[in-house]
Amino acid sequence: MSARPAIEGGRPVRSTFLPFSRPAISSREIAAVTKTLRSGWITMGPKVHEFEEAFMKAVGARHAVAVSSCTAAMHTALAAAGVGAGDEVVTSPFTFTATANVVVLLGAKPVFADIEPDTFNLDPEEVEKRVTQKTKAIIPVDYGGHPCEMSAMRELAASKDAFLLEDAAHSFGATYGGKPVGSLADATAFSFYTTKNLTTGDGGMLTTDDGTLADRVRILRLHGISRDAWKRYTAAGDWYYEVEEAGFKYNMTDIAAAMGLVQLRRAAQLHRRRRTRAQYLAKGLRDLATVTLPVERKGVGHAWHLFPILLDPKRLRIDRGKFIEALRAENVGTSVHFIPLHLQPFYRRRFRYGRGDFPVAESVYERTVSLPFFATMTDAEADDVIDAVSKVVRYYEG
Repeated sequence: MSARPAIEGGRPVRSTFLPFSRPAISSREIAAVTKTLRSGWITMGPKVHEFEEAFMKAVGARHAVAVSSCTAAMHTALAAAGVGAGDEVVTSPFTFTATANVVVLLGAKPVFADIEPDTFNLDPEEVEKRVTQKTKAIIPVDYGGHPCEMSAMRELAASKDAFLLEDAAHSFGATYGGKPVGSLADATAFSFYTTKNLTTGDGGMLTTDDGTLADRVRILRLHGISRDAWKRYTAAGDWYYEVEEAGFKYNMTDIAAAMGLVQLRRAAQLHRRRRTRAQYLAKGLRDLATVTLPVERKGVGHAWHLFPILLDPKRLRIDRGKFIEALRAENVGTSVHFIPLHLQPFYRRRFRYGRGDFPVAESVYERTVSLPFFATMTDAEADDVIDAVSKVVRYYEG
């Protein structure tokens, strides 16, 4: 047996707690936000427009619409695509609840399909089994930063005349077949939440090549009023506006956009840093026989938002819950991505989903742990993660 874990009375690997995530905020973001605050224009305005233009070019899309969250991006995109009562939307059960919640909010039904056992992304063959005449949209989710099999998804969506919305909350900076995520689907929704690869504190973006869709999303994001309504407070604006439909309060602020512009300029550097961190962790953990590491398929450029591992419960004397407790005792934080939606009370009650419906998603959930992972992680912090995981696994093996 190896050294005794802290949870068993041993000495912790770390003396202070290492959080699961930490945003990469520099003095440049702080200066940009301060400058915007002093400008007198802090809600949606010129910085948001500038951020949209820069982001659009970064991902190779014709249009980008900044909103308050990835949830807002998905909600407005589906609404603009005409998803409503009686429709079905096929998506993954292995995702954050927002992906399916927006479907429900539009009066449609989320239809779950099982995932691939290695990438944890939607399995195209399982999606095809669940597409019906009621299918209005398909939402592939890029788990952890690894893009879905978008060629298969595009082909399937086109054959069924379904709207293809990529949930890229995890995958800014990723590529598929040499093309950046953001240019692969009918529309793509990004998250800029505090833990994400590019953060504005909170916020999101929708990208698309469809100008009609983009125009409608622009209207929906701000109460359904005319698309340039924000300009009414500028010298070039007009007091008069029209409400074209019932919309939402989903606009981004210039404060967030100012931060996003700096993050976008740092994106390549931060992405390289994430990739080297992933390689460092993988090298340090690769000899643990009871741990499976994340994959990166050929033809894919992983965004490395998460670093999830899979435990082998048959070869360990503890379950996943005890493993997480043991790492916490070593002062190493973790998370679990995700509790499958079909096991959540709301989806069980409303749509009669239950245990056993999606066995791959359930098996992955019961064994997965997301380790601390962020661009600013030092070698010493990464070594602590490697040492803590190795210590706990080796003690409980057999």
